[in-house]
Amino acid sequence: MGLLTLDRDSSVPLPEQIYRSTRRAILDGRLALGGRLPSSRSLATGLGVSRNTVNAAYELLMAEGMIEVRPGSAPRVVDGGEGVGDLPGELLPQVSASEPALSARGQAMASNPWGASGRRRGGRLEPGTPALDCFPQDAWARALRRAARRLKGPELFYDRIPGYEPLREVLASYLVEERGLRASAERIIVLPSTQAALFMLASALTDPGDCVWLEDPGYLGARAAFQAAGLEIRPMPVDDEGADPRRVPDGPAPRLVYVTPSHQYPFGMRMPLHRRLMMLERVRACGGLVVEDDYDSEFLFEGRPLAAMQGLGGEGDTVYLGTFSKTMLPGLRVAYMVVPPALAAPLARVQRVTGTFANVATQAALAEFIESGHYRAHLRRIREVYAQRGRGLAEALRARLGNRIVAADPVGGVQIAVRFNMPCDDKAVARRVNERAFGVAALSAYALSAKASGLVIGFAALRDGEAETCAEAVADALDRETGNAPAGHGVA
Repeated sequence: MGLLTLDRDSSVPLPEQIYRSTRRAILDGRLALGGRLPSSRSLATGLGVSRNTVNAAYELLMAEGMIEVRPGSAPRVVDGGEGVGDLPGELLPQVSASEPALSARGQAMASNPWGASGRRRGGRLEPGTPALDCFPQDAWARALRRAARRLKGPELFYDRIPGYEPLREVLASYLVEERGLRASAERIIVLPSTQAALFMLASALTDPGDCVWLEDPGYLGARAAFQAAGLEIRPMPVDDEGADPRRVPDGPAPRLVYVTPSHQYPFGMRMPLHRRLMMLERVRACGGLVVEDDYDSEFLFEGRPLAAMQGLGGEGDTVYLGTFSKTMLPGLRVAYMVVPPALAAPLARVQRVTGTFANVATQAALAEFIESGHYRAHLRRIREVYAQRGRGLAEALRARLGNRIVAADPVGGVQIAVRFNMPCDDKAVARRVNERAFGVAALSAYALSAKASGLVIGFAALRDGEAETCAEAVADALDRETGNAPAGHGVA
């Protein structure tokens, strides 16, 4: 059969190659329905293989109903009866020249708002990245081992979807005590990430075309989740006190309002009490729901933390988001949200449909890690380390770049926003800096309509001497981008 060729260097077995080639020839019409095939003996001779090899391929085709083999007669392509013979020739699958493509919704979900930031994934000083050298490996390993031995029964199956009950109870106590929340275990839903929480909220609480308010500049992950859900995003300008809902242009009432009041992303200011109360009142009057992302409130380097907005409003005003990605490690894949009582059961059912469950062994280990006091001790240690590293980076940037930038000492968090005092393409600057294996991001990428130019630089994982190296890379990139580089000055 001239339609068959074999690749003897391929990892695909010869019977499988014969089966695939014959099947494709039948489906695309090169072998006619009812047509004869070579006997196993003649095909084996023609291909230079054993009869057993051909028989194995023919048996696969017979099992699919593609061919029939009767004693004393040559094999034939099935024509009529079961199998491929049921299909008229014009309806047989054809070889398509086109590739599978995403739907419009899939394209929105796959869009990458981070791509426009010039950021290099995995680069040094990437925003949002905690310090691996500060992670308590031994204590965490012991907690994991104990959790693995202790887990049994219902916790290992499907009836604990909103989260491991002991972790939800420990979290509720911690959040009431440390953040002033209205929290109970029944209102906590544990998920793999804040991004999963944002996508779930956007999918379950809004319909395509609904309006949401987003800080401007603001967190790209929230923008991505809202865009994927087909929502109309209206920018909420940010000033020295954080997001200001009074400055949102007139338009449809928002279903969701996303804010980072404890440490605005990416600028880092804290929203004072009067602005928080005004925000709650404004959103309540619109009939919307505040989504409060408290992503790194544990890292406050000076002063006393303000209570979370969720504890200031009514029972149904706010969804509170928290994560262990910054305080522990992103790879643990544990975040959570505290939802209004009326939404707890419905969102748990949505969670079942979406399959966004967090690993139960990790949840059990976290419950013990918090309850034993290891978590608070870890936070105390990294606050001091991160404060030192953040201030060191800000000082190095100011010393090297002077009045070309604004870089205040961070009051918390794991990244710093550096603003440029000169017109330039900050995305090009970010790309130039990242040619030196950094992972900084352009500040303008976080803006919807606001004017912002600068860089967002992580500092939690800063190593000795790296602050000065980063400052030199930024100065060099600015010089090259603005045309001020001295002759012969290139990338190291």
